[in-house]
Amino acid sequence: MDETVNKSSKVERDNIVKPTAIGALGLHLICGLGIAIAFGLALNYYSVNIVTDPAQTLLLLWVIECPIVILLYSLLRKNPAQCSYLKAAGRGLLGLPAGALVIALGAIALGAPVGSQYLLRTFNWSLLMSSFTFAPAAAVFGSSWVDWQRLFANTRPVGSVDFMLCLPAHGAVIGSWFGAWPMPLDWERPWQEWPICVTIGGVAGYVLGMFASVGFILYFGRKQHAKAE
Repeated sequence: MDETVNKSSKVERDNIVKPTAIGALGLHLICGLGIAIAFGLALNYYSVNIVTDPAQTLLLLWVIECPIVILLYSLLRKNPAQCSYLKAAGRGLLGLPAGALVIALGAIALGAPVGSQYLLRTFNWSLLMSSFTFAPAAAVFGSSWVDWQRLFANTRPVGSVDFMLCLPAHGAVIGSWFGAWPMPLDWERPWQEWPICVTIGGVAGYVLGMFASVGFILYFGRKQHAKAE
């Protein structure tokens, strides 16, 4: 029975687009460009930034980044012969609010403020974090619990797409966690307000995770090539 399950899992893993390190780098650069455009638009067109107007800046970030992420990762969908591009994009769109709800509840459980003045900030921050984590995975895997558990519960990526999903998502979460450290300190700095430093940490962790995924793809690709020879 176990052998049959393992064979089935292997077939499912094989039936997925496997981008090269160059392809992964190109996708990540486009995603990073979306973040840069959002920050630039906020600063140069609306004359705000993440410190002066967190809600507006976060809104611009997820509104620009989310479509880019979903459209690109839908190209890497699992079982492309059975799942159309539009269906994968639809899964990503459904994953966005679902992930945002989970992230918002988790943040509140960990101590995020719940006052009315923070509601819009938390709403937009959660949607941005979902764009980094849930939305791309939903576009690729849909509701495949086995794949979600393997990547986000067990952290066992087995291919280039897994690394492209797993490392940026983990980087965003870990970066947000580290970014929250200065919040309770008695420095009375404006960037200590929720969720400014958390956002900075999350974006930084996401970008680092994207570059790290390219490195892992290169490393394991060369390792497999050496074994084949």
